[in-house]
Amino acid sequence: MSPGRAHRLWYKAGLQVPKKRRRRRLAASRPRPHPATGPNQVWAYDFVFDACANGQKLKCLTVVDEWTHEALAIDVAGSLRSGRVIEVLDRLVTERGAPQTLRSDNGPEFVSLAVLGWLSRAGVQSAFIAPGKPWQNGTNESFNGKFRDECLNMEWFRNRAEARVHIEQWRREYNEVRPHSSLAYLTPAAFVRQNQPTLNLGRGEAALH
Repeated sequence: MSPGRAHRLWYKAGLQVPKKRRRRRLAASRPRPHPATGPNQVWAYDFVFDACANGQKLKCLTVVDEWTHEALAIDVAGSLRSGRVIEVLDRLVTERGAPQTLRSDNGPEFVSLAVLGWLSRAGVQSAFIAPGKPWQNGTNESFNGKFRDECLNMEWFRNRAEARVHIEQWRREYNEVRPHSSLAYLTPAAFVRQNQPTLNLGRGEAALH
């Protein structure tokens, strides 16, 4: 059997095994700034990059609730500037209510005057991680690693439109099907339902533009 045929059969059977990621150990003496103590308190957001088979670039904005571990959104585009970031956050705040804190690195999309102005008007506190300390955004870093290992590295996107469909399917499966050991082996959706009385979602507090 030729190597080409072996590769086709290997790919068709989905035999790729995600590389096991090394867990980061956090020092007990260095607590995470502004830790979440309940749902919808702290959201973390960041970017993940990839490419399609046709050469189109993928830039994915991931937004995660640090307490429930829900993937609130994965916005996929070729370019995501501050205006698009605000649109995604505005939609989430309208649906769920505003968090107390948004955690991110110091990327230009997150420290732009437009985003900082939106945060101020929405009454959301920003928590920027220190340079070179990704552990301070550990929940989002962990999610991005799973997103890459279980979706981006496992799928072959012909174009950006196909990528959006597959990525959204993966996000829903992550929230509704996949159990999490950190949530007592509940899915994020089940964890939210279990803690529904303490949630403050759907308040309709739309942020000001």
